[in-house]
Amino acid sequence: MPASRYAPTALLIPQGAAPFAARLVAGRALRAFVDGFVAVLLPAYLLALGFDVWTVGVLGTATLLGSALATLAVGVWGHRFAQRRLLIAAALLMAATGLGFAGLSQFWPLLVVAFVGTLNPSSGDVSVFLPLEHAQLAGAAQGDARTRLFARYSLLAALAASFGALAAAVPAWLASRAGVELLTALRLMFVGYAAVGLVLLRLYRRLPEPHAEPGRGRGTLGPSRGIVFKLAALFSLDAFAGGLIVNSLMSLWLMQRFGLSLAATGTFFFWTGLLAALSMLAAPWVARRIGLLNTMVFTHIPANLALVGAAFAPGLPLALALLLFRALLMQMDVPTRTAYVMSVVTPAERAAASSVTAVPRSLAAALSPSLAGAMFAAGWLAAPLAACGVLKLAYDLSLWAACRKHKLAEPS
Repeated sequence: MPASRYAPTALLIPQGAAPFAARLVAGRALRAFVDGFVAVLLPAYLLALGFDVWTVGVLGTATLLGSALATLAVGVWGHRFAQRRLLIAAALLMAATGLGFAGLSQFWPLLVVAFVGTLNPSSGDVSVFLPLEHAQLAGAAQGDARTRLFARYSLLAALAASFGALAAAVPAWLASRAGVELLTALRLMFVGYAAVGLVLLRLYRRLPEPHAEPGRGRGTLGPSRGIVFKLAALFSLDAFAGGLIVNSLMSLWLMQRFGLSLAATGTFFFWTGLLAALSMLAAPWVARRIGLLNTMVFTHIPANLALVGAAFAPGLPLALALLLFRALLMQMDVPTRTAYVMSVVTPAERAAASSVTAVPRSLAAALSPSLAGAMFAAGWLAAPLAACGVLKLAYDLSLWAACRKHKLAEPS
């Protein structure tokens, strides 16, 4: 075979990973691209429909709560079904979600679609895709190759999300240059979201179905139950804090606090996405030198201090500088956290561990956007950012204290 045939796969996955992982990495990047512009456009779209800022938070809560329950269902019953079929079903649900948001205007129908659909208002992946993809990726590589694979998975998603944030300027461009009504242009972006769901359907249909793990308890936790529950509780604190400033709410904060336009807000998220991608690129290198847990904790602490500083910054330049510094460090824990979870459990427990740690995260994150929306509505614009930073600092210190003496089940 010509070497060129393997070039696209080599860009998507590191050496030592199974070729099928390229489809999962590509799918994650596509989802991140549309999540990137949806997170910026969602508050503008809802405000254009006549809703208030508290409603924006409520709908954000509904999307995260629905994702949490769907992820819980995958963790409890998903092992009874082929993972490939579940991913295909999730892709179809994504297409239906985009069409629902594009075609509906009333609060209650939108609330239902937000709850049962796949819309993601945050900077991370909190969807039903998460445990399914993680379980397959964990089996596609071993040891250091697994850390590099998860880093590539997160890196390309961050890059795609940054370009997706730039695409948030498309509706304004269509309105000013092509004469398209702004609300119509916003609806078209959700149609694009639906189209990506159909592309994912094609990608996932050609995934292999992993062989079942022998023995009882397939899909359940066994000897690693204690550490997994401990991590789930800690990750929930982190996720609750992060839910206070999901990208949709950060977009709303920038627009209300400093009067940024959609295009300028999208540009900001583009640069934060690029910086986050750089941090993910560096994560495996750092983890090899100081360990997975140290990378998770000691890159997070300065990032959260910067967030607290941005909450009280007197002007836009300082606020943006602190947020960009935060972006350079805040995502370094994403691939290392996933690799850490996959390394402290046995192979048979990986799908369950991914779900058990993801579900509480999603549930906790679902509670906070409506709280942040209420803070914004009350005029407490600094409160969500400050609370997020303080809670995340508490998470960092607790994680270090709880896990620093724990041994990995296999080399990372």
